[in-house]
Amino acid sequence: MATITTLSNAVGSGLQPVRSIRNVPYMVENTINLASAVTAKGSALAAADVIEALQIPAQSIVIAAGFEVTAAVTGSCTVSLGVTGVTAAAYVAAFGVTGSLAVGDYATPATAGYPIVTKAADTLDLLLVTETTTLSAGSLRVFALIVDAQDRVGPASVDREQLA
Repeated sequence: MATITTLSNAVGSGLQPVRSIRNVPYMVENTINLASAVTAKGSALAAADVIEALQIPAQSIVIAAGFEVTAAVTGSCTVSLGVTGVTAAAYVAAFGVTGSLAVGDYATPATAGYPIVTKAADTLDLLLVTETTTLSAGSLRVFALIVDAQDRVGPASVDREQLA
């Protein structure tokens, strides 16, 4: 088992986008090139390998996540999507990634998918559960819907209604 850390989308990692005074959901995504994953690992991908796909900022709620095939896959395996160490298959559970998938196909969501709340920064990971033939090419676009769970009403906040 190897963990490939160089492919996760580091853009804005550790930061939540500022959109309004209220915390609103936002979407993040990253395309994982499987040939690049092989290069980053330094050997063929194998069962139990973990590819860190997305950076999840601290104090976040990952509401939903999934992945889409964006380039034809060479090889055959099952892939789960979740947060390693919390629930590795929270959003996709052992979905068959094979050469028979068409570009634009989406992974089937996990039946019991549920939000994950993070206290510290973490990553959303692709876990290669089983491998029938070695993955060597193809791309997967990993996406997640996240909400900032930080307390925006701190002790310095003022109730404007009481000032009137």
